[in-house]
Amino acid sequence: MLQVKKYGNRRLYDTEGSRYVTLEEIAERVRMGEDLKVVDAKSGQDLTQVTLAQIILESRGAARLLPVSLLKQLVRMRDDALAEFFGRYIAWALEVYLQLKGRARWSRGTRWPIWRCRGSSSGGSAGPRPRPASRRRPVPR
Repeated sequence: MLQVKKYGNRRLYDTEGSRYVTLEEIAERVRMGEDLKVVDAKSGQDLTQVTLAQIILESRGAARLLPVSLLKQLVRMRDDALAEFFGRYIAWALEVYLQLKGRARWSRGTRWPIWRCRGSSSGGSAGPRPRPASRRRPVPR
């Protein structure tokens, strides 16, 4: 397990490796499957969630994907409403995305685009479209 102390000057110290590390180094180790625990060096407060959120927003450029209007609304929300929003909708959206991604991987060998919804050119998965009548194979009798 990667154990990191975060100091007041925002520096991150890997206690096992006895060296300072960057957010990107921590992110890479997490991507490789290593568990992580980040604590404030002075108070001992657990900062793991905050650090992981920071990695997502900074190192992956995710902040650029979120519209300013959404970010303003999130800042204006009370803590309980914000927690409900993230707990309910973000978790649901990630679950749906992973399910669709898994289906796309499973269906890679088919001749139909898995990501196209019927009647739409963007996102979603409605499965393969039926062939037009002129291209259907005759059913053997």
